[in-house]
Amino acid sequence: MSGAADGAVSGAADGATVRRAVVTGLGVTAPNGLGTGEYWKATLRGESGIGPLTRFDASGYPSRLGGEVSGFEAAEHLRSRLMPQTDHMTRMALVAADWALADAGVETDRLEEYSMGVVTAASSGGFEFGQRELEKLWSKGSRYVSSYQSFAWFYAVNTGQISIRHGMRGPSGVLVTDQAGGLDAVAQARRQVRAGVELVVSGGVDAGLCPWGWAAQLSTGRMSTRDDPASAYLPFSAAANGYVAGEGGAILIVEDEAAAARRRPDAPYGEIAGYGATFDPRPGAGRPPRLREAVRLALADAEAAPADVDVVFADAAGLPEPDRAEADAIRAVFGARGVPVTAPKTMTGRLYSGGAALDLAAALLALRDGVIPPTVNVPEPAPGYALDLVTEVRPARLRTALVLARGHGGFNSAMVVRAPSARR
Repeated sequence: MSGAADGAVSGAADGATVRRAVVTGLGVTAPNGLGTGEYWKATLRGESGIGPLTRFDASGYPSRLGGEVSGFEAAEHLRSRLMPQTDHMTRMALVAADWALADAGVETDRLEEYSMGVVTAASSGGFEFGQRELEKLWSKGSRYVSSYQSFAWFYAVNTGQISIRHGMRGPSGVLVTDQAGGLDAVAQARRQVRAGVELVVSGGVDAGLCPWGWAAQLSTGRMSTRDDPASAYLPFSAAANGYVAGEGGAILIVEDEAAAARRRPDAPYGEIAGYGATFDPRPGAGRPPRLREAVRLALADAEAAPADVDVVFADAAGLPEPDRAEADAIRAVFGARGVPVTAPKTMTGRLYSGGAALDLAAALLALRDGVIPPTVNVPEPAPGYALDLVTEVRPARLRTALVLARGHGGFNSAMVVRAPSARR
């Protein structure tokens, strides 16, 4: 699947008008800020939400830090008969969707129910639900639900419950591409808008901060084992030793530009201008990673040149080999120190399917405010990376941003977003 192919489907080749997909609303639940405004203020201040885990006793595990969404009480934000059937992740997603729709000024009861869809991403979600089911195995009279049932249900639960809550009967789906999922879901939302759907709720919110989820994440061998939040997650640093896992993410409202303008004259956050996705060769195949190709596909889809990109929001794995591969891809496309690069996820940890969606929200906010958020705790990149890594808030004239994401197993995604004023 590639962004180039996606661009051709909309009818540009036969002269038909391309329906533009724009983001009109954001809803954020992040470890360093609950709500879009609080998240963005904390991010620009360089405030981290990474700290010792409190959701469960992690003292016996090699990794004991996480990015927790603190202060979130679903009952304060959510009134739903579905509350007893959901877990922390789903409640955060429902609240984020409510906030995103309100931000977009959408009154769903005024729109035709089949004109609205939901496409989200899933990755580590379902672990908390599964943890509860495993605990019930040891409870007298409990009814066992297998882990397979748990995951099958949770892969669709965010999408299904958002759809039910807001009466959305249009196209729905769930993308499961690990940490690339947030971009892939928004790309699918754009396809639906280009195909005629008026509005799609998209993005991703994830959580796996429970013993079962933690054990699964530790099995990759990629998580940091340091106990100091200031040194645990250091992407592109010579001291990089793994990443910190977190929870949360962002829900975005993706709309047809013309329909959104008729409903509300305010300028959107920006346009989903280009997308590309590739898959790495299997380990040991002797072929290079394909992130660079995903970037080139996204730029071609956006009809943009590398010189048009004003900032890159990096995937930022936090391990030497994948960090170098990403730095090589960025340098190959933009040249040595050819574009500012930032990784605000150093303040939240890697949020699995919520991470790329949150980076996309940050990129749109950066375009709106003309400022690049910082990469914290990394004073400079490792020698040889040749990156212009933004380590302090940097005012800039921003028209176009590139967001990168990679998922465990070889997924690569790249998305170009463009400010409303940047259209040629």
